[in-house]
Amino acid sequence: MGPRLLFFFVIGDILGTGVYALTGSVAGKVGGALWLPFLAAFIVAFLTAFAYLELVGKYPRAAGAALYTNRAYRKPFLTFLVAFAVMCSGITSASAAARAFGGTYLPAAFDVEFSDTTIALVAVLFIVALAVINFAGVSHSVKANVVLTCIELLGLAIIIGVGIYAVGGGEGEPSRLTEINTSDTSWLLAITAATSLAFFAMVGFEDSVNMSEECREPAKIFPKALLGGMATAAVIYVLVAITSSLLVAASDLAGAESGALLLVIDVGAPGFPRWIFEWIGVFAVINSALINMLMASRLLYGMANERILPRIFGTVHPFRRTPWVSILVTSGIAAVLVASAGTDGVGKLGGTTALLLLCVFAVVNSAVLVLRREPVEHTHFRAPTWAPVLAGILCLWLAIPVLSGRPASDYYIALILLGIGVVLWFVNWLYLRSKGEQVKEVDPTALRD
Repeated sequence: MGPRLLFFFVIGDILGTGVYALTGSVAGKVGGALWLPFLAAFIVAFLTAFAYLELVGKYPRAAGAALYTNRAYRKPFLTFLVAFAVMCSGITSASAAARAFGGTYLPAAFDVEFSDTTIALVAVLFIVALAVINFAGVSHSVKANVVLTCIELLGLAIIIGVGIYAVGGGEGEPSRLTEINTSDTSWLLAITAATSLAFFAMVGFEDSVNMSEECREPAKIFPKALLGGMATAAVIYVLVAITSSLLVAASDLAGAESGALLLVIDVGAPGFPRWIFEWIGVFAVINSALINMLMASRLLYGMANERILPRIFGTVHPFRRTPWVSILVTSGIAAVLVASAGTDGVGKLGGTTALLLLCVFAVVNSAVLVLRREPVEHTHFRAPTWAPVLAGILCLWLAIPVLSGRPASDYYIALILLGIGVVLWFVNWLYLRSKGEQVKEVDPTALRD
């Protein structure tokens, strides 16, 4: 893979459900200064990317955070927790997409209204459909990813174009761009709470490290491709946020929830064929959900293969050669989440995704400093020391209760999911002890097989 394909791969991994579904929820937390939390989320992610760049240059293998944690701390249980948290983030991200699919984009595309019960049912059926596709076996090529990325970019370009058209015609209220919602909180907590949620829109860049073995000279091309891709995505997000705030009041965006961008089109360009954006939105959330469920099921399968979780999760179907038990388990968890998430399901599940990955990123930012004691013979990118230090502090700030302004539901969902993992790990440990075996040293590279 060359630098151009990698650049589009990075953008494709970042774009998707986050901006399409959470713009309204972020506006509800921060007010009219909607662009600010997206910019702040980009800064945190951008600084964290420096740690990934140094580590992927030193260890260009497809394993990501689990590999770096294992090499830095040599604690199998900590490595497992990081890998399981990444897996759970895939499930919660796909679940957020499922709620956006059932609650916003599918009914909009067919011009129907769903009750809360119907939304939950459609979201569950959506997860079932993803499981069937996952079971059948899906292979995504990088070139196909470029096509999918262009389609998702088209939807966001439509929003930006609508903004330019409307503002050029004298519409829009620039004063909204500096309004911060301080009705029941301080300005700092409002920005922090909104950034904690907006961070969901920036996740995905970390997955690009899994393509390191597919690249020519990864240590050379990764920095420009990764940082350039992230910066491009951030510019698009900020322009979408500015457009939304200029044309629609924050309270109306918040009221529209995951349909906020549809409202922007209605206000900014009433004559625009809305169905085009509706179907792009359908496609965007389907693509994001499928990729995340594929990742989650394969991670669970890898952990079972490594005997750090019960072996049954590694069972492969004799004909399809897909890990059907891990697919069934991850899909079952996702189905429970989308059925029980409630009316603000997209916000809850998106916030939980961001929380899980912020904790993972805090570990990775510390790991890069620890691994400075382990030199390698080849040349590689070296991050300025202040970048992972500052990034680690900011990740913890956005993850810690009270400081982050996160709702309690984010922590409840994350702790329940991680608790399930700890129980499974302990059950597996007891089983191995009864057989006279021990939990072996984790090979993180095997978790992606």
